[in-house]
Amino acid sequence: MPRKIKAIVLTGNGTNCEMEMAQACKLSGADVVDIVHISELLYGERRLEDYSFLNLPGGFLDGDDLGSAKAGANRFLHAGIKGHKEMLFAQLLKFINAGNLILGVCNGFQLMIKLGLLPALEGNYGRQSATLTYNDSGRFEDRWVYLKANAQSPCIYTKGIDILYLPVRHGEGKFIPESSSILQQIEKKNLLALQYCHKSGQPAGDYPANPNGSVNAIAGVCNESGRLFGLMPHPEAYLYRTNHPRWTREELPEEGQGLAIFRNAINFIRGKEF
Repeated sequence: MPRKIKAIVLTGNGTNCEMEMAQACKLSGADVVDIVHISELLYGERRLEDYSFLNLPGGFLDGDDLGSAKAGANRFLHAGIKGHKEMLFAQLLKFINAGNLILGVCNGFQLMIKLGLLPALEGNYGRQSATLTYNDSGRFEDRWVYLKANAQSPCIYTKGIDILYLPVRHGEGKFIPESSSILQQIEKKNLLALQYCHKSGQPAGDYPANPNGSVNAIAGVCNESGRLFGLMPHPEAYLYRTNHPRWTREELPEEGQGLAIFRNAINFIRGKEF
């Protein structure tokens, strides 16, 4: 009997998009979708090893008081699991090394960057080599943007996708690599999975098409396996036609464009040999 595809959506400490991400996983065909408070992992009530798809939703993790998701990253790196000697980050590494998937959206992307899960060049997890910092506009940006997928990227989430139209909702979304060398490697290995673009598909360096001033219009990055992916725009916020800001004025498909990212993830897992 085929193994059930189980997705976990992490919540707590300020996240607020867990319901939408859970719905996206369900619509995409996951057999089991659990919304789990991080305390359940810390107290050993749940184990990541029981799942194959980890979703890190958006929100305001710990109020972003130390910078976006920094406090949350410290929790993962330094908090032990009650009744076990291992740290939560060790459990996370086991999950990754088992070939499972992680998707981080907005605050979840910020968490992955601060944890050193992305871009994690040469599998160097735990070392932060980029950041997501304050928007060039100096304010919170809440708008819809066009995104161009990199067809050469190993990212499993963006396969078959050309251009997306999704909302952004963030104050710290500007992607900056640690050095020009890091940026060169991201580009050479095609880890740049999504770019902010104009409606034509041309990468956007200018505001508002690039809502935060990200280097090279970077909107989403994957690791070298393509199984770990983070992006600032919200695919879980466009699951239905009625989520689109012009749904009453345009002929649109019933299915929102954001669902394709989650469906690619579920289809990838379903095609794996366990």
